[in-house]
Amino acid sequence: MKSRILLLATIAVMSIISVKAQGLKVGYADANYILALMPEAQQAQADIASHESMIRTNLEAKYKDYQTKLASYQENVASFSELDRTDKERELVAIQESIQKYEGEAQNSVTKKQNDLLQPLFQKIGKAIESVAIENNYDFIFSAGAQGVDILLYAKKDKNMTNLVLAKLGIDPPADQ
Repeated sequence: MKSRILLLATIAVMSIISVKAQGLKVGYADANYILALMPEAQQAQADIASHESMIRTNLEAKYKDYQTKLASYQENVASFSELDRTDKERELVAIQESIQKYEGEAQNSVTKKQNDLLQPLFQKIGKAIESVAIENNYDFIFSAGAQGVDILLYAKKDKNMTNLVLAKLGIDPPADQ
């Protein structure tokens, strides 16, 4: 067991020495931070919020319609014939099913809207990162800032190329970055 650990440690040290000997230039950038500063991302977020609001309004109208018909049913159920009662119950079940279907479709619609509006922006960021990497002779660029999926465990601040990418996109970074 000790020899196995020693072997792994030796391999790790040799790998680090090998990488340093090759003179690799490594940097990192925070694509989510860059996205948050892009004017077109702010417009995309506003469009997404508007889409969500429209869906929420439609869903609330469906809920209200259901509540109104349910209240009417409950008030008048004693006076319904068996046929009318069955018909009203079917109508209420159909409205419930329609609401459930709409909720699922609404979530899919919001996700599609987000993808449609944000994917081109992430592609633009990716191209800017690639351009900065080539212009500044970086060998590798890592991603930082994606919650739960950071590809970066540690980096010196002077290797952060986020501001270079922002400059490439024509965005002035805030002073605190």
